Amino acid sequence: MRMIVVEDEQRSREGLCRLLSALPGDHQLIGQASNGAAALELIMQLKPDLVFTDVKMPIMDGISLIASVRSYNMTTEFVITSGYADFEFARQGIALDVADYLIKPVTQEDVLRVLARVEWRLNGRKTKAPGSRLRSKYPDAHPTVLKSLDILESAYAGKLNQRDLAAELGVSPEYFSYLFSKSIGMTFSEFLRRLRVEKAQELYASGACPKQEVPYAVGFSDAKYFAQVFRSVTGESPAEYLKSHDL
Repeated sequence: MRMIVVEDEQRSREGLCRLLSALPGDHQLIGQASNGAAALELIMQLKPDLVFTDVKMPIMDGISLIASVRSYNMTTEFVITSGYADFEFARQGIALDVADYLIKPVTQEDVLRVLARVEWRLNGRKTKAPGSRLRSKYPDAHPTVLKSLDILESAYAGKLNQRDLAAELGVSPEYFSYLFSKSIGMTFSEFLRRLRVEKAQELYASGACPKQEVPYAVGFSDAKYFAQVFRSVTGESPAEYLKSHDL
């Protein structure tokens, strides 16, 4: 995977570049830039698979950079890196279909999870499963819940919580919880856990992601906790599931 880092703070940029350069596997850091305008030229020239970009930068910020690249219909994936846990940035990122939103300092664990997710997204463009949209499974759900399902469709592997999602949808957390449970028949947190496990099962079946990276690709930061959730949903551990399905 060919990658570029965009970050105006030199120490942060160099740190992330070192982290990416030390990754095992077929990954290559091909460039870096200190602002969005320079990054746009670099992206148009090198056409990377993945760009890690800060949000607040001089000349052109990260959101404008992503929007500009999207206007050219390029398949480059983006990961936002920020020192701010600001849901407005996350909201804009979701609207632009970014792969993830990471809070600095970025760790190796963060990067491995993101790479697994990006590889799946890139492979998914080649073999996208038909009828995958969540809202088609719940056609009678409340319109607000349908909007939340659209967000979950692309952002289920990110850092989601019910309170921020409710704020994005313009309703109180309590009302959103009521609407979601009534429409879907389970709580938001239970639905998200089940969705992530279903996506993990799809990854295991397709082989689009290394098995050891699947937990991180579907939004878990701890493989042991993923195994617990997987068992609670399927009745089997990941190892048992793989064996019983000859995967």
